[in-house]
Amino acid sequence: MGLNLDEQKAVERFRKQVVDPSQTKLVIVDFWAEWCGPCKALTPVLEKVAGEYADKGVVLAKVNVDEEKFIASQFQVQSIPTVYAIFQGQPVADLTPARSESQLKQALDQILEQLPVEPGQDDSSTDGMIGGQQGGQQGGQAPDIDQLVAMGEQVLAGGDAERAAQVFMQLAQMAPDKAEVQSGLIRALVAAGQTENARSVHDALTPEMRDDPLVRQAQSALELAGTQVDRAELDALRAAAAERPADMEAQMAFAEAAFAAGERDDAAATLLRAIETDAEWNEGAAKAKLLQMFEAVGLEDPWVAGQRRKLSLLLFG
Repeated sequence: MGLNLDEQKAVERFRKQVVDPSQTKLVIVDFWAEWCGPCKALTPVLEKVAGEYADKGVVLAKVNVDEEKFIASQFQVQSIPTVYAIFQGQPVADLTPARSESQLKQALDQILEQLPVEPGQDDSSTDGMIGGQQGGQQGGQAPDIDQLVAMGEQVLAGGDAERAAQVFMQLAQMAPDKAEVQSGLIRALVAAGQTENARSVHDALTPEMRDDPLVRQAQSALELAGTQVDRAELDALRAAAAERPADMEAQMAFAEAAFAAGERDDAAATLLRAIETDAEWNEGAAKAKLLQMFEAVGLEDPWVAGQRRKLSLLLFG
């Protein structure tokens, strides 16, 4: 039906692991990812309940959304964890809201009363895994927040702002009081172009949290995003900066707008030229703005490291 080879293989895997067993069993399908903190917390619950309900005809299948993007898209998965109950190839219930063992059992009891699910054997080895191994889940171990934060930062540094925002949104549900989580969420939302959402997250923080150095870093990103202009105005600012290289106001205006538009290289190059021309202008405003951009991106970011080297060569030879 117009599917490419990879999509056909994905459908076949899903058919074997989910659709075929669901003809007589109730299949719980867990959409998860390695970077998803709440998934790591929920999966042991799903595994335990599925094992206890195996004799009632319940089996568990796990779908890695990073490796099975096509299947996830067919189910219109917008966030994870997402959990569905499948019977005879069709979703019969959205189990996502059932995060506790008791909630999940209550939902399954209601479903099993209404459907002709055939009893099975208590054998948890029937659980299926679609799209890789789900490490670190055994024994119901609590997820390592610091490790997940590092993963989110890595995703953000790699340029996938949308995915990074989703990672930090999940983390914010798990650890809302951690400054590194809120900072990452704000910066990821800014990078994804969701400035208003980022501002709402920042404004909802306590004064103590907003005063944290990590959150102030995110605030820098948010402030710089406020200088965003449309393409026509950006081109006009670019032209003005090129025509008047000695006009520091023009250089600063273009650099700020370029950074907000995601053109970090042009922004940094413009500010470096301004520093070279007159480092003391307006009490070192060009250098201060460049350092604010470094802070907004993140001091460990490879782009920042490269630009800092250029700044050091310029200032110290």
